[in-house]
Amino acid sequence: MTRVRYGIEHEVSFRHADGPFADFTNTSFALLQGIVDALPDTPVPGLRIGDQGIKRTRWYVEGFERFDESGALLRCDPKGIEVRTLIHDSVEAAVAALGADVAELDRVARAHGLEPWVTGFNPVRSRYPIDPPLNAWERAHRTGSPEERTAHLHMVTHGPDLNLSVAGLEGAALVDAGAKLTFYSPWIVPFSFSSPFRDGGVWGGLSARTALRTGVRPAAMVFLEPGSPHAVATDPSLTQPARLPAEIGRIEFKACDACPDPVLYGELLSLLTGLVLDDTLPGRALVPDAAAHRHVADAGLADPDTHARAGAVLTAAAAALADRPADLARLTSLRERWERRECPAVAMVAGGAAAL
Repeated sequence: MTRVRYGIEHEVSFRHADGPFADFTNTSFALLQGIVDALPDTPVPGLRIGDQGIKRTRWYVEGFERFDESGALLRCDPKGIEVRTLIHDSVEAAVAALGADVAELDRVARAHGLEPWVTGFNPVRSRYPIDPPLNAWERAHRTGSPEERTAHLHMVTHGPDLNLSVAGLEGAALVDAGAKLTFYSPWIVPFSFSSPFRDGGVWGGLSARTALRTGVRPAAMVFLEPGSPHAVATDPSLTQPARLPAEIGRIEFKACDACPDPVLYGELLSLLTGLVLDDTLPGRALVPDAAAHRHVADAGLADPDTHARAGAVLTAAAAALADRPADLARLTSLRERWERRECPAVAMVAGGAAAL
């Protein structure tokens, strides 16, 4: 059986104890950093620390950094806290580790007056204003990649990076796997939809995040050895040079909404595993189909065409997972969600505006 390793990066958003959604307008970096500082302060191997040294442990404050004209950090406008696992040898281990760390974050956050409330999109505002405008140093810094140019969009969106690396998958084959996941992304993401609220109310669709983000930002990304001849230049990026040795060969699926239950991440990781191992599906795309993502963001699995295409993806993945019983069990659970046309947003809408 092919060896596959896994990691999960999960963005957690919050509400204040008195009700309002916590974002860059009413929540300080210091408050969120205080929560991180109260969590276990154990540096972890194989995880990137970042330019400013903020990402030292499994939890860190996610935000948009502002710099002066010489490149010195001035402030970081926060959007939430990211929880990331180490690299694990099984989906079960990655999901269990994430669940434990989310529970610890929940406990500490509540002691600081914040209640975790997972959603794929800021429910009260659709835009992060860059104020003041970027200075010359920042403009140069923010044009280094397509993702840097669109980094402000992530301030109103919340989603995971679902990471997997397959033994022996490298070079052109690795890029091909990323292109396959990019092509089939519109029929993977509806299971995760959790952003039915926008600008203070129900906006009419199930994933405001997908409608705004995917196409401008990547659906999938693969990390190659620096200098690899297999790198491709696309906008948004499909390939990136690995920043750490542990990143070489990693596939990151980036298009899902943040999921309230880590169990769903496990099911999606099994789906991704099946799609990478599959050798029958013909579709490939170097960049996401923005129009297709906007279409599925509206009705999700309730749309007959989306439902049929997602079912075909499930069938192909199941065939490729025939010798992996644990993955097949998770895929069976995901198929049951498919049969019910279920995603987290459906329950959120049923809860109505009170959820805001």
